[in-house]
Amino acid sequence: MTKITAILPAYNEEVSLGSIVLHTKKYVDNIIVIDDGSTDNTVEIATLAGAEVISHSFNKGKGAALKTGFEAARASEVIVTIDSDGQHNPEEIPKLINPILNGEADIVNGSRYINGNKKDTPSYRRVGQTVLDKATNLSSGLDITDSQSGFRAFARHTMPAFRFSCIDFGIESEMLMDAANAGLRIKEVEISVRYDVDGSTKNPVSHGVGVLMRVINDLEFQRPLYYFTLPGSIIIIIGVILGLVFFGDYLGGTTKSLAPTVIAIMMTLVGGFLAFTGIILDSMTRMINRVVNDPHYDIRAGEISSNSEHKVKQQGK
Repeated sequence: MTKITAILPAYNEEVSLGSIVLHTKKYVDNIIVIDDGSTDNTVEIATLAGAEVISHSFNKGKGAALKTGFEAARASEVIVTIDSDGQHNPEEIPKLINPILNGEADIVNGSRYINGNKKDTPSYRRVGQTVLDKATNLSSGLDITDSQSGFRAFARHTMPAFRFSCIDFGIESEMLMDAANAGLRIKEVEISVRYDVDGSTKNPVSHGVGVLMRVINDLEFQRPLYYFTLPGSIIIIIGVILGLVFFGDYLGGTTKSLAPTVIAIMMTLVGGFLAFTGIILDSMTRMINRVVNDPHYDIRAGEISSNSEHKVKQQGK
């Protein structure tokens, strides 16, 4: 029988946690509540509801809680992550796990907006969500409609793909980028959400800005052609045009100084440096991803190692 484990990160969620655990138990084999340094009755309520509880000595952040949960659930065939504030409906868990059980996906992302349903989302939240979705998709190369969803399902073989380097709420975007880099199949299914029970302890503006900065930092490494080469190319074009205009004015006697032309040349050189940096970083990123995804890749030879080829030949005999 497939073992399904639900991971519930929780920080001071005594009001809603008991109900979420009890409803989730109907669809999974095991529930692990990660108490992230709560100061209320979160631990007691989770225990009474029948969940396994792992506690952090202090509040480390959602990313750290998920890392702890994944490590504890590594023997499970399917892992479901669900927020403990009551916004998600545990009755929808089968919608997330079925595509994995049927071999259709490696990861299933519960989306509030897959069909463009935005009427229940506060406008200030949706604006921020749209920006984060665009940034995450640009960095990962995916087309995800809800990059900040905490309601997801994962097949066991996906676990090694995740870095868990982000300890806070930026973990949602980071996991999508890690999954994309690993070539995992991601499917989205529509889920509902309640905002009348919002128990978030973090200001949504500072939360959104923090996640966006994290995504931009990852974009710098994961998509250097966008981050460096594209802006550098634009600067080169502008520098060349301005240089020709300023130098033409100098030759025509309109201006007696070459200073504007020199500035334009410097701008072109800066643009060239940025563009070249992006190309180099992109090559390095591709090399690193290939080494990570294929342990037999020989960096010096730029090809699969001879030992791996020998094994393949031997298997083919």
